[in-house]
Amino acid sequence: MRLSFLAGVLAMSAAAPALAQLTPFPPSFVDQRIATNGTTLHVRVGGTGPAAVVLLHGYGETGDMWAPLAAALASTHRVIVPDLRGMGLSDKPAAGYDKATQGRDIAGVLDALKVGQTAVVAHDIGNMVGYAFVAEHRDRVSRFVLMDAPLPGVGPWETILKNPLLWHFRFGGPDMERLVAGRERIYLDRFWNEFSASPARFSEASRAHYAALYAQPGAMHAGFAQFAAFDQDAIDNARFVAQGKLAMPVLAIGGDKSFGPMMATVMRHAASDVTEGVIADSGHWLMEEQPDATVRMVQGFLNGK
Repeated sequence: MRLSFLAGVLAMSAAAPALAQLTPFPPSFVDQRIATNGTTLHVRVGGTGPAAVVLLHGYGETGDMWAPLAAALASTHRVIVPDLRGMGLSDKPAAGYDKATQGRDIAGVLDALKVGQTAVVAHDIGNMVGYAFVAEHRDRVSRFVLMDAPLPGVGPWETILKNPLLWHFRFGGPDMERLVAGRERIYLDRFWNEFSASPARFSEASRAHYAALYAQPGAMHAGFAQFAAFDQDAIDNARFVAQGKLAMPVLAIGGDKSFGPMMATVMRHAASDVTEGVIADSGHWLMEEQPDATVRMVQGFLNGK
């Protein structure tokens, strides 16, 4: 089934032959399309361990970013790796990009796979989807890992919004979509370059791969919609925090050239058992810049070490 997936993406872009250089998922992983919450997500499923873990990607990437971690966890976990609503090979509906709705997308995927208790590992926009899912399903989540992005409305959110590097949070709408149409790679290079400690670590193969996926019809609209929903996400997150802090163990990881220990500061406003993690010599793109160190930290936490 991986071969049919790659064949479909190869047809999308002349740049896509670089896909062969990306870290592949183990051959035991299969691709599925799972109907959930009014949409359909592309989901990779593999692993044989007794526990379950769901890996949630962020903007500028897809579930493909998680291949090294999925391989490391496959002997101890059943690993579920969706593309979020509107991203990758998932459907791209016109609406539903608030993170509470997307958290329910994930709940539906787990229900379809008959997964009860799970750990959650997330990055970037995935943090926000993950938090919404965890907040509404606290008894279903054993451990929660968040990587290098804040939660709308939680902790020092208003201060974070003042960072000029985050202008893209308010960049969207029909005219902005026209500006980037056919220039998706230029727009995405800005993220990969400015948020990396060393831009060369975000490989050309990865850039070509993700640019092709984000150039699909509706993909950039969906990406802008992820950010446009932040005001609603902040309202929803205030409601979740008011219901009480998360009680399960939480690992908050930042790149030392990016959010660093601020991740733990943010999460202590929303969770009572927070471990701080900082990945040395890394910017925002932890799985691209320092995959070995990131995998070790996450794997150790999930295994209770």
